[in-house]
Amino acid sequence: MSVELSFVIPAYNEEYRIGMTLKTVIEYFAEQDYSTEIIVVDDGSNDKTTEIVAKFPPVKLICQTKNMGKGAAVRRGMLESKGTHCIFSDADLSTPIYETSRILHELKNGYDICIGSRAIESDLIRKHQPFYREFMGKTFNKIVQTLVFKGISDTQCGFKGFSQQSVQAIFPLTKIDGFGFDVEILFLASKFKFKIKELPVEWYNDERSKVNPVTDSFKMLLEILKIRSIHK
Repeated sequence: MSVELSFVIPAYNEEYRIGMTLKTVIEYFAEQDYSTEIIVVDDGSNDKTTEIVAKFPPVKLICQTKNMGKGAAVRRGMLESKGTHCIFSDADLSTPIYETSRILHELKNGYDICIGSRAIESDLIRKHQPFYREFMGKTFNKIVQTLVFKGISDTQCGFKGFSQQSVQAIFPLTKIDGFGFDVEILFLASKFKFKIKELPVEWYNDERSKVNPVTDSFKMLLEILKIRSIHK
């Protein structure tokens, strides 16, 4: 049976919010007129994440044997997806599930890739990050624009949609396992000349973010410095 949309959620130690997230996602897709598969990739959690996900039978659970990083989890889920179109979303649903319809609309109307953006319409950011995180995010994007590629104002929003064709072209080649994977994906998409749409989306900051503003930012910087060299 064909599936129109695969919805992929990477998860690491998400026992306190994955249940509510899945309830919200399942209820939303139950009201849509297209077929879906929901995939959760557990990235080696050491809490009760997998036990909670297992209580939701419609969800396909994929378990990494050890914690490898968000990039590795997203890659695994996308490559095991069956949908004509695929979206991956952060487990906290910082971008609300109903933005799926707008992403899917763009994919159905000719775009190979459609990414959520917080930078195009700032009024859609309903709950902001602390000022230092926003400053670091803008600085990171300037570095990406200078060193990797231009034209994308927000590479890091965790809500991105792809055609299955672009999934199969891009994700087998990705090598970055950490948070810098978004930049790598978009670099490859630009290299292959896929048609990309950056779409403003509603967004709410979750104060329980697992991204460390210092150590993870440094790791991301090192990762993006590698992108051009590993994809010559």
